[in-house]
Amino acid sequence: MYLKIHKAGPDREVVALCDKELIGKKLSEGNIELNVSEKFYKGEELPEDEISEILKNAQNVNILGKKSIAFAIKLGIITQENVLMIQGVPHAYSQA
Repeated sequence: MYLKIHKAGPDREVVALCDKELIGKKLSEGNIELNVSEKFYKGEELPEDEISEILKNAQNVNILGKKSIAFAIKLGIITQENVLMIQGVPHAYSQA
């Protein structure tokens, strides 16, 4: 999994977590299109304990991929009800 932190203002961050194999893909379903760009999603590969700490303290999270979504659900960051399927790939966004 890749994790990347984006600054969205002086006191706001968006944490992107994505399964590695999805980088560079374009997903579309109905009127939804998602470009899994390196710029947004490709950050660092971190151990799960570090990812866990970052996600637990995140204000905004954007999570993409089966492994990443399952990990976030296990941590209680998101619930299955937050998950949207795009071309068979789970995606979730959550704000604290």
